[in-house]
Amino acid sequence: MEAGFFITFEGGEGSGKSTQIKLLEKWFERKGINTLITREPGGSVGGEEIRSLLLRGGTDRWDQLTEILLFSAARRDHLTKKIWPALNEGKVVISDRFADSTYAYQGFGYGKDQNMIQIVDQLYTMIAGTFKPNLTIVLDIDPQIGLRRSINRAGNDEQRFEEMDLQFHRNLREAYLSLALREKDRCVVIDGNQTPDKVHTDILKILEERFKC
Repeated sequence: MEAGFFITFEGGEGSGKSTQIKLLEKWFERKGINTLITREPGGSVGGEEIRSLLLRGGTDRWDQLTEILLFSAARRDHLTKKIWPALNEGKVVISDRFADSTYAYQGFGYGKDQNMIQIVDQLYTMIAGTFKPNLTIVLDIDPQIGLRRSINRAGNDEQRFEEMDLQFHRNLREAYLSLALREKDRCVVIDGNQTPDKVHTDILKILEERFKC
């Protein structure tokens, strides 16, 4: 695997992203590959401050456009302060969510909205240009199962999106699957209903097949 490699994990709430990122980090460490683990919203000092605004409070705290603007501001700070410097240092950067989440949550979650999707795309181009992850792992899971996992997670006080209605989360799943079909070169869908070890094995198989690592 060449230096400066960017992997993102996407999926609905409770899909198992955090668990798989930890397993993958350990796998890279055993290979002696320097990795940086990060997340969105957050990752940088400014991004983490915005994270608390986005993930706490009532479901009606912000409208779609405000959410898009806040996510975009957090992402720009994350890119300039953390992701791009780490990639320039030759690290493998693994992020728990990235721009695809904004596309899914704000473009589809409240009901597919082409105007909002266009705004998401335009703002992303403004803050990141043509930059994209090298690989995006989409963990697919039934929304009801994922929500049960996420809501029951101990110590989680960032549940603003978990509290959205079930249709919101079904819309997210539709968004991620349609995105993966459209961007097959970058996105890979993996069944998140499997055991964590089996999901990890499937991820390693993708890395080995695509990047010979």
